Amino acid sequence: MKNCEFVTFISILACSIAKDKTQDELNVLSAFFSQLGDTLATLSALDTDKC
Repeated sequence: MKNCEFVTFISILACSIAKDKTQDELNVLSAFFSQLGDTLATLSALDTDKC
C-alpha cells in the first residue's frame, strides 16, 4: 500500500469508528489508540519479539 493510500485508509477508518459515538466515547477511543501506538513504538524501539 502506498503512503497516500495508507493515509486515506486511516482517515476512512477513523471516520467509520467515530460514527455515532459520543464525545466521551471518542475521547476514550483516542486515548486507547494513542497508548496502543506509543506502546507499539516502544516495543519496536526495544527490538522486543515478545512481551
